[in-house]
Amino acid sequence: MATLGVNIDHVATIRQARRTVEPDPVWAAALAELGGADAITVHLRDDRRHIQDRDLEVLRRTVQVKLNLEAAIAPAMIDIACRIRPDQVTLVPELREEITTEGGLDVVAHRAATATAVGRLRDAGIAVSLFIDAEPRQIELAVDLGAGAVELHTGRYAEATTAQERNERLEELERGGRLVHAAGLELAAGHGLTYRNVVPVARIDRMGELNIGHSIVARAVLVGFSQAVREMKALLSG
Repeated sequence: MATLGVNIDHVATIRQARRTVEPDPVWAAALAELGGADAITVHLRDDRRHIQDRDLEVLRRTVQVKLNLEAAIAPAMIDIACRIRPDQVTLVPELREEITTEGGLDVVAHRAATATAVGRLRDAGIAVSLFIDAEPRQIELAVDLGAGAVELHTGRYAEATTAQERNERLEELERGGRLVHAAGLELAAGHGLTYRNVVPVARIDRMGELNIGHSIVARAVLVGFSQAVREMKALLSG
């Protein structure tokens, strides 16, 4: 059964809409844990559009499950990660103009910078995952660069508009998952996953972890955070 990493970024998005103190993503993390979350995921972006430095610092002191920090390969972000020391850092692409992450990190194009980031994190004793597309060359380089895990970008699957396209994208993820496993890396997946589309991805052979944020936060507005997490966990265990 895949484990569940709950991304709480969009709790902070609501707070930052008014530049106030509520809702506090730290509270959301605690409620997510009560609902059964296996990990808490946050993305500290360069523009600080949602998660703030204070949030990350407090979460490091209070989260009792795995704390997974999504971060760009920029040296300044790696500096913060090495100081805070989350349990895992997932290296992701980042553009200021995007609404949300629009694809996997292109480690082929950014091999040198990614290698430097991975090396610094590993030297600090932090587990490293690479958020990449399910492409053979990207997965091969994840191995070469020394990552311990790969999180496959599921955005193209989530955005499919026909059953045929959705099945094709799922097959791409399945093939990528086999390559990740054959390489001896831990397998995760995330981006755009919802209560409606998550089950086929959760059933990919030896899927380790799914990271889901927006859909859980959206449901939590209606049913509460712990309940929203419980409902997603139930889908993963079904």
